[in-house]
Amino acid sequence: MSKAGAVLIVEDDKKRAEICAFLSDNGIEVDVRKSLPEQADASELRRLKKEMARLLRKSRELEEAYDTTLENFMAALDLRDVETYGHSKTVARYSHILAEAAGIREPSTLDHIRKGALLHDAGKMAIPDSILKKPGPLAPKEWDVIRRHPALGYGLVRDVKLVREVGNIILCHHERYDGTGYPKGLKGEAIPFEARIFAVADTVDAVTSHRPYRAPRDFRAARRELEVNAGGQFDPGVVDVFRGMDLAVWEKIRFETTRLMPPFDELRSPSPTR
Repeated sequence: MSKAGAVLIVEDDKKRAEICAFLSDNGIEVDVRKSLPEQADASELRRLKKEMARLLRKSRELEEAYDTTLENFMAALDLRDVETYGHSKTVARYSHILAEAAGIREPSTLDHIRKGALLHDAGKMAIPDSILKKPGPLAPKEWDVIRRHPALGYGLVRDVKLVREVGNIILCHHERYDGTGYPKGLKGEAIPFEARIFAVADTVDAVTSHRPYRAPRDFRAARRELEVNAGGQFDPGVVDVFRGMDLAVWEKIRFETTRLMPPFDELRSPSPTR
């Protein structure tokens, strides 16, 4: 028996490695094995079952606390610009659903894509309000500052050792399929698949959300926007996935994601008294 005092039995080699890494990263000491010793008695089996249940409960609690921290962090960032409040949470949900429709089935990969979408604008923490909230057009030098935010956000998550899919979305979410995006000017399939999925989800949310210069449009308008820009801004294959989905699915997701958010007018700061 290991110093951990507990044994976790996982037959699948890949799953066993993933669980070992997760428990180790969260400071949980446990002996993870492929099978039980042949001579394990009934009392040992009961003890192992009880210990496994405790560890799984602890794992779920840690994951829930982690998710809540990420969501609160991005909600606070969204509040810097009330015009896009709730964007990160909504586009994270859209990205998860679109990735699943595109054929990604591994739950951990889908969750990493959701987290990457949630954190995609983390680098904007380093952008001054004088630029981020500027009411008029940005000067060329100000655009240069804005274009740094993917790399800044990627540096942030790299330091906390988040997984590849998360970092790819943060770093590449402004790349374009035709190679004219930033920060690297990646083209076509050189752009990570999860970032190409996010680009479509991001535009769907942008088109159907309130903006200071226009009212929200419907999902048919979002679909038209994607079709017009397929092969330019967007991966045509991912656009086809969206086109093949019932628009009622997106209406439902939007309702479920935004129904608890305060009305837009309540988020706006009152005009200062002069």
